Amino acid sequence: MTSSETDRGARLSRRTVIAGSGALLAGGIGLASTGVLGQSNGMASRAFTVRVENVSDGDTLQTTGEGDLAEQAVPLTPVVWAVHTRDEPIFSAWERERDNGLEELAEDGMPGKLADSLAARDTVVASGVAAVPEGADGPGPLTPGNAYEFEFEAEPGSPQLYLSFVTMFIPSNDLFYAIGGPSGMRLFGQGNSPNAGNQTGHVGLWDTGTEINEEPGVGGNQPMRQRGAGVGLVERGTVAHIDQVNGYEYPATEDVLKVLVTPN
Repeated sequence: MTSSETDRGARLSRRTVIAGSGALLAGGIGLASTGVLGQSNGMASRAFTVRVENVSDGDTLQTTGEGDLAEQAVPLTPVVWAVHTRDEPIFSAWERERDNGLEELAEDGMPGKLADSLAARDTVVASGVAAVPEGADGPGPLTPGNAYEFEFEAEPGSPQLYLSFVTMFIPSNDLFYAIGGPSGMRLFGQGNSPNAGNQTGHVGLWDTGTEINEEPGVGGNQPMRQRGAGVGLVERGTVAHIDQVNGYEYPATEDVLKVLVTPN
């Protein structure tokens, strides 16, 4: 853990509410949960709604494949999220995956282990999984035109609070989107004003470094084509932003997802 352990003395409370679970995709994409929490440090709390929308379409991902593989949309997995004090709660750049569940999410779309890890982390004051697409009857992957939403409460002031979330770029071996990079996005700016509106610019695509990359949308060890969870050539690398990884071209983030943060 980072030097943010000094924030342990902050007056924080923790509550995680489990909303449901189920099989989300063939290939081992499973457990889902959501959470809502407030903290108390003497300042008025704000309720936030975060909306993650899949804005890709049938030709967002261009590949060397033939037929239906040549042009594809980019489905996403459930969003694992956390509100936390100053920390890098999910991953650190140029360090190996921590065996905290990020590998399971980024390779196979399984959110449960990472959600449990975040719920137990001292710097995390709220966490959960958004797994049910808006208007759906149950958990499922995020396909074009659909959105996940999750809510939480947070207070401005000290300690400063941050939002982190990750979701798998499904037509890949071990790539994920993250908001704000390793340390997340600040929830409040100058004058304790909430950071609101379109926050897609804070989202980047990252490589977990645990499975060798194949061409996106084509590789035989990617969730839609692999024999089972955990199948693929092991890569003993470190977590890195996709811009620092040699290999393949990926769609612009804004062509795949849109993130709106709304203080209520």
